[in-house]
Amino acid sequence: MIPIEVLLMKKVAGGPQSVGKSAAVSLLDWYDLDQEVLLVMERPVPCVDLLNYIDNNNGPLEEDVAKTIMKQLVEAALKMHTKRVFHRDIKSENILIETSSNVLRVRVIDFGCGCVWMKKPYHSFTGTSAYAPPEFYICGMYEAGPATVWQLGALLYEMLDGYEQFSTSKFLRKKIEFNSQLSQDCKDLLKLCLTVNPKDRATLEQMQLHPWFTKSHIANPADTTHNFSS
Repeated sequence: MIPIEVLLMKKVAGGPQSVGKSAAVSLLDWYDLDQEVLLVMERPVPCVDLLNYIDNNNGPLEEDVAKTIMKQLVEAALKMHTKRVFHRDIKSENILIETSSNVLRVRVIDFGCGCVWMKKPYHSFTGTSAYAPPEFYICGMYEAGPATVWQLGALLYEMLDGYEQFSTSKFLRKKIEFNSQLSQDCKDLLKLCLTVNPKDRATLEQMQLHPWFTKSHIANPADTTHNFSS
């Protein structure tokens, strides 16, 4: 029996021959040790996880930086979708940022909470509860696509806030506010990702085509606080 994490990594990133070719880190080898499984993975150097990258910035990331990261994450999520891989735990600790060139490169790690991407709803959540989609708390079920978009929206919030960790429960209590001078397109994308009703939420394909990724923006200095938790 092949562990599900091994299967997912092989599907989305390949083996040693594919090192560096995908957003997901490659699996070099694995060993079944009876009580545990040892994974030998590609290690991008130099890199830092996104949580520390944000902390080291001492505040919100610039929109252009957040855009570079998010655009790659959306592309990575779409590739995972085509490979029928549902990561299910997209968060700053599971995203590596390669810093070896002028253009940041995103790498995705930790498929331990992942599963096969299905069209039918899931009824149990495995991942970080703070980023579970609201429909899981409200209805007890969720689908892979809308849940992935929700987690990407939460991650975008954290990149552009810089100080506060996102929490779905806090969002539902209308405690999430933006105190950044963001462009209108950026605010619009955040609204589309962080929509409580999954049927009204953007799809990954709609995210990829959103104007925020295709236009240059100048933030509005008149904007100070924007609440969009509904």
